[in-house]
Amino acid sequence: MDFNQIHKIFFLGIGGIGMSALARYFKYQGKEIFGYDLTSTPLTDELIAEGMSIQFEEDISSVPSGIDLVIYTPAIPIDNKLFILYKNSQVPLLKRSKVLGLLSEEMFTIAIAGTHGKTSISALTAHLLKSAELPLTALIGGVCKNYNSNVILTERSNYIILEADEFDRSFLTLKPNIAVISSMDADHLDVYESKNQLVSSFKDFAKLIKSDGTLICHSKLRKEFPEAGNNLYYGIDENADIIAENIRIEDGSFVFDFKSGEMTIQNMKIAVPGLHYIENATAAMAIGNKLGLNEGQIKKGIESFSGVERRFETKYNEGPIYIDDYAHHPEEIRVTVEAVRMLYPGKKITGVFQPHLYSRTRDFADEFATSLSELDEIILLEIYPAREKPIAGVSSSIILEKIKNPNKRILNKKELLSYVEEFKNDVLLTIGAGDIGLLANKIENIFKKR
Repeated sequence: MDFNQIHKIFFLGIGGIGMSALARYFKYQGKEIFGYDLTSTPLTDELIAEGMSIQFEEDISSVPSGIDLVIYTPAIPIDNKLFILYKNSQVPLLKRSKVLGLLSEEMFTIAIAGTHGKTSISALTAHLLKSAELPLTALIGGVCKNYNSNVILTERSNYIILEADEFDRSFLTLKPNIAVISSMDADHLDVYESKNQLVSSFKDFAKLIKSDGTLICHSKLRKEFPEAGNNLYYGIDENADIIAENIRIEDGSFVFDFKSGEMTIQNMKIAVPGLHYIENATAAMAIGNKLGLNEGQIKKGIESFSGVERRFETKYNEGPIYIDDYAHHPEEIRVTVEAVRMLYPGKKITGVFQPHLYSRTRDFADEFATSLSELDEIILLEIYPAREKPIAGVSSSIILEKIKNPNKRILNKKELLSYVEEFKNDVLLTIGAGDIGLLANKIENIFKKR
């Protein structure tokens, strides 16, 4: 497809974090952008303020004429009236992943894959290259705090940074020059029948790397991706070639040394806590090193990175400490709680978790309970369904009954805000990928007014 011939684009599901980034990219290219989403949010308000036209009803009569291309997210139901309209029209209808694949064929592409860490590694890499003044485009699955946006746009980009999403096998459309694989834990079992199928899909993704390209994968994945071609391995253990070592906490910040071949950078300080975030930073530094950045550029880029909204974001720390995080998989919860424990040893931690998807809750109830049991107090909200219909017998209660810590309960959102008014513990941690993120600012404001 020649995007130069495309002038008016309609986005079905424009309010999603990935779809909005793509919409902003095409708006920057001079296209007229229209879209639909189910509900108005602060993000759709921003898009409208930026000159995009968005409707919130499945009203066919409101659709503009002359649309050249329709881009949709798999989260759009197949019975959506606008989806049916365009499916039966002559207008090209492409899934977002297909459009990203077409972009990856045109530009030097850095694709970040993994069941965890995609957004953080993408944001770290984008900021690292941007701070080194490399011309790039980055479409990020979260709001990068350095730019207050989920996109970084440069007029003449030499590089494009994309998140390679394993859901719905979307990443199999990409043709990367550099690919990162951070993790392959079982997830999306509504798409993959088993972890083996998931791993097989990641291996198929690795085969799509261009012939002279590079795979950068976590050192724990060496067995799955043995040494071949330009493979590189990063991590914080002795199996890594590109390694973060001598990790310690100084003055409330995580500090480490970085080593890759002949390059050594000492006393690297990172703003976002956690061993998992140091691993993410190491992946970004491996990319920077591969693209020829020097020690000074890498140190400056990593140390000036402010983080991503809802990725271990400290919202309040004047009295009780309040941290908000996007963790929605048992392993993500485990490493997030571990990071809080390391940063605040001896503090009592209350975790509020909103399960995301009925299928994920059903498939990982035991694992969620194990991770959440490491907290001093556990509060569950009801499941955020996202794209799914309810599943009989599946609710937050199936996690609650498996949690070993007796200090546990289920609250609704109104009850949670009342609870926060009287919060007594040292640390409050909200976690989840649903609309719990919209509660974060309300909780922050409660603490500020106390």
